[in-house]
Amino acid sequence: MAALKQFLKNSSGNTIDETLFGLIADDIENQGFSIRPGALPDDISSSLFSYQQSLNSNKYADAGIGRGDDYLKTEFVRTDEICWITGESDAGTKWIDWTSRLQRFLNQRLYLGLFSFESHFAHYSPGAYYKRHYDAFRGDANRVLSVVTYLNPGWGNTEGGELVLYCDDQDREGLKIVPLYGTIVVFLSEEFPHEVLPASRDRFSVAGWFRVNSSIDNKIDPPR
Repeated sequence: MAALKQFLKNSSGNTIDETLFGLIADDIENQGFSIRPGALPDDISSSLFSYQQSLNSNKYADAGIGRGDDYLKTEFVRTDEICWITGESDAGTKWIDWTSRLQRFLNQRLYLGLFSFESHFAHYSPGAYYKRHYDAFRGDANRVLSVVTYLNPGWGNTEGGELVLYCDDQDREGLKIVPLYGTIVVFLSEEFPHEVLPASRDRFSVAGWFRVNSSIDNKIDPPR
C-alpha cells in the first residue's frame, strides 16, 4: 500500500511537471520567454529556500562577468554574490533533477540541443544590482536558455528588485518581473537583454543556463 501511494504521488508530480513544461515550451516557441508565477514545485522551492538561508557568508563569492581567462569582477556592472550549485546537497539534487527533466522535455518538443546545465544561488543585499546585459552573445554557441527562480517569501510590489526583460537593444521600458517566491522565468539567452534593479531588502534567487555542446578537441565544455 505504501508503495502504491508513493507511485501515485510520483505520477501526480510528474503530470504537474509535464503540464508546466508544456506551458514553458509553448511560451518559448511563441515569444522567446516564459514567466510562470509561483510555478516551481513547493518541495523544490522550500528545499532551495531553506538551504540558501543556511549558507554561511563564506560560501558566497563576489559575482563577476565573463568566463575562464576573461572572468572579471566589477562593481560597475554587478554587486551580487553567488554560490554555485553542485548537487552535493539534497536541495541541489532536487533542483538539478527537475531541470534535467525540463531539459529533456524542451529538447524533445523544441529540438534545442540542450547539452548541459549550470546554476548558482544568488544573493542581492539591499541596494545591490546587475546592470543591463546579455547572458550570451550571438554566435558564441554557449548559453542557449536562461532559467531563474525566486526564493523570496512575502515580497512586496514596492520593495524593488525586479528583473527587467527587454525585447531588444532599442527597448527602454522592458517588462518588469517581481521576484515572487517560486516564480520561474525562462528566456532565450541570446535574444533578451535584461537587468536586476536594486531592492530595499535581501533578495534571493537561483540563476541557471542550459548550454549546447561546444566541445573542441575532445575537451568537454563546460569543464565543471
